[in-house]
Amino acid sequence: MATDISDTTHAFEAAAVMKLLPARPRLLALGEPTHGEDTLLDLRNELFRQLVEQEGYRTIAIESDCVRGLVVDDYVTSGTGTLDEVMEHGFSHGWGTSAANRELVRWMRAHNDGRPTSERLRFTGADGPLEITHAASPRQTLTALHSYLAAHLDAVLLPCTAETLDRLLGTDDRWTHPGAMTDPSQSVGQSAEASRLRLLADDLVALLDAQTPHLITATSRDGWDRARLYGRTAVGLLRYHYWMADTSPARMTRLVGLRDQMMADNLLAVAERGPALVHAHNSHLQRAKSTMRMWDQPLLEWWSAGAIVSAHLGEEYAFLATALGTIRHQGVGAPPPDTVEGLLYALPEDRCVIDAPRLATALDTTRPALRVSPWFGYAPFDPAHLAGSDGLVFVKDVPQS
Repeated sequence: MATDISDTTHAFEAAAVMKLLPARPRLLALGEPTHGEDTLLDLRNELFRQLVEQEGYRTIAIESDCVRGLVVDDYVTSGTGTLDEVMEHGFSHGWGTSAANRELVRWMRAHNDGRPTSERLRFTGADGPLEITHAASPRQTLTALHSYLAAHLDAVLLPCTAETLDRLLGTDDRWTHPGAMTDPSQSVGQSAEASRLRLLADDLVALLDAQTPHLITATSRDGWDRARLYGRTAVGLLRYHYWMADTSPARMTRLVGLRDQMMADNLLAVAERGPALVHAHNSHLQRAKSTMRMWDQPLLEWWSAGAIVSAHLGEEYAFLATALGTIRHQGVGAPPPDTVEGLLYALPEDRCVIDAPRLATALDTTRPALRVSPWFGYAPFDPAHLAGSDGLVFVKDVPQS
């Protein structure tokens, strides 16, 4: 006899999401199982608009470069630049070409128009300046941090001059060589210059922390927050480049783990300033350990940003995974009926919110199978993660954007 799961489903709306949670979390994360589908991003926009308007969320963070994200934040909060410029320069991973991301930025700017500063919606990139093929040079973040400190502190307190940083950094193409991702010998991350830069970055961040009372007064809380972002990103990039030059079997595990650690640091900083909404891949936001297979590497396992943030925030972090039925234009047809996706696909709703822990209880003796995807770009939902998710968003069919 089939298990009746109809009482675990709710309408796709903010009110249904909040009823699943004991209280409004400081960080509410929505995951997705594949990238690049505007249908899923349109649903994100719809849900996030409701959560901003009904629940008072004040920051939206997405899986994009945190430094580039400053361009988007300046636009949505104060109108700096044009929408076209922001979409070109404010996103990484090619996300700026997405019509749904463009609509999100346009709506955020319109929402903020005429509102006092304290009520304005903020934007942030949750990711580091990292791509699959390379990592950014630490130049931009290191020099920005140094410039901030040099402008507001006695020069004698600084561990080095701007000229020293420039000399040690060298040309940016030394850092962004695409061959370094697969060939450690192409990386400069363990060179004498990089080792010196790691020490200087540590000293600059320590100086920023030690001078916090003065710097917040001399500039602003936002200015100090931005300097902290530069500092943690510079330190994270130098650490990432170090492990790109590593030749041990742990190399790729360290790299994927460091990326999520940088994301977690960004999200914890966002949480300090008030309730925030987060959108990224399920694998970056889930509480369970994440896994991935890259190239000819053994299976990689690491703790995601969501797992790290959840360990810090407890019930102040909530996670909704997204599962889906079909992506026919990518060869993903109807799910097998013995999978979580198959069980949900049999429901009449085209989209809904699922009480994940309650569904896990209902399926306790059923033990759904793990769906196998015919397309590498889509990661099916692992039924073992049901109990560790606060909710599940199900989308029956994803049409071509």
